Amino acid sequence: IVMLLPDNMRPENCIYYNGAIVLKVLQTEKKISVVDLYCRLREQYRMSFAILQLCIDWLYLIDCVIVKNGEVELCS
Repeated sequence: IVMLLPDNMRPENCIYYNGAIVLKVLQTEKKISVVDLYCRLREQYRMSFAILQLCIDWLYLIDCVIVKNGEVELCS
């Protein structure tokens, strides 16, 4: 299965691209609160909270993260 990205969109606005950034942070942290994750991503990558929410939802749907008690954890 090939997932195509829209060709009229900048990568910085794509959930796949931003999801990879979220995974990169979670690989070093393993478990982090949503607020701390947002603060880090806003500072380093200028990611909005809305994009972060969509990324977390997408990563949860594909079984990459677990969201529990306000914390995001990388699945093993």
